[in-house]
Amino acid sequence: MVKFNIYRWDVPSENEGTNYRVQSYDINLKECGPMVLDALIKIKNEQDPTLTFRRSCREGICGSCAMNINGTNTLACLKKIDADRDCKIYPLPHMYVIRDLVTDLTNFYNQYRSIKPWLITNEQNKGTEFREHYQSIEDRKKLDGLYECILCACCSTSCPSYWWNPDKYLGPAILLQAYRWIADSRDQNKKERLKALEDPFKLYRCHTIMNCTKTCPKHLNPAKVIAQIKKEIVTYRE
Repeated sequence: MVKFNIYRWDVPSENEGTNYRVQSYDINLKECGPMVLDALIKIKNEQDPTLTFRRSCREGICGSCAMNINGTNTLACLKKIDADRDCKIYPLPHMYVIRDLVTDLTNFYNQYRSIKPWLITNEQNKGTEFREHYQSIEDRKKLDGLYECILCACCSTSCPSYWWNPDKYLGPAILLQAYRWIADSRDQNKKERLKALEDPFKLYRCHTIMNCTKTCPKHLNPAKVIAQIKKEIVTYRE
């Protein structure tokens, strides 16, 4: 048996104070799948249908089930249950909680939209007909370690700089996504993309704490990418 201590919160009613609490559930691992998400689904199906969390693919692809498990931001579908300890599950830190383990990602997605995460070419700017853009094998390899990001927000919500400046600092996840288009040989808007990032808060709030790289469930390295963006800006400036 393993005890799951899960953060619970709902919008307070007029007659009540805060509805924050930690609720415990006991799960027999012999009757449950190996991952934390399996336990959450079992709890919701068999013990408490009011438990709220996001999930979708169950394969570490969609990023929906990002949460803080035993002190680390990760994906519940990829986190194996530790049979030797209680499991503590909280929502992603320093985010507005909508209910239980579900956080408000509106600001996060607005920041993603701000970096224009699509291919920009001269043909588009001129309004001419679209054509296929070829890419060499070598240029394609430059996107390895970038395109795999699933926007789960684990890295950004583990970053103290993002905790204190979420309205101004883009955070490691969005900066990694920004560099994915800067590094793409088919994109013809590199100079403008770099110029848009050259800002005291958007980019330079990063202090290379490395929490983002440590916690990434896809084993990517946002800190290295942010350093590369800074290097590219200096190169273009010269």
